[in-house]
Amino acid sequence: MSRSLSRRQALVAGTFAWLVAIPLVHGGLPWLISRIPPHLGWSAEGPGTWNRLGALPLGGGLALLLWVVATGFARSRDLPERVTLDWSPKLLLVSGPYAWSRNPMYVAELALWLGWAIYHGSVPLALAFATSCAVIALVVRVEERSLEAAYGDAYRRYRSSVPRWFGRRRSG
Repeated sequence: MSRSLSRRQALVAGTFAWLVAIPLVHGGLPWLISRIPPHLGWSAEGPGTWNRLGALPLGGGLALLLWVVATGFARSRDLPERVTLDWSPKLLLVSGPYAWSRNPMYVAELALWLGWAIYHGSVPLALAFATSCAVIALVVRVEERSLEAAYGDAYRRYRSSVPRWFGRRRSG
């Protein structure tokens, strides 16, 4: 028997995840990894010019994550009354950032890790970013099969018109 939460409980759990878990994983964990020396490009005064360029993917990733959150919460009323606690898809999101990428949350998270790696000049963070890219590429393929099984033709149409990672929406 699979466990489930009420829609309200699921929203509280989701809010906790977005306010606590996501910042810890994509902010706290990179900070801890960045403590492993060396810090390439840094001097006694702090980060070098090239390191400061890490702010670009950091800002873009943060903005994209906030857009993903806003889009998800805007559709929260479309969740079923009971939300099962499993990995099955609950909604097919196709608007907002999902009109530009089938995986905007992963794009945002990877942008954050890349930004932290550049900012800290951290080889271990760069390796964590590369590993995350490989793992996410595998996870996405599994998720796509689940979405196709759950939403059929609607997902296939979406998949044929929106790129997996990022880009212009294709016609058709």
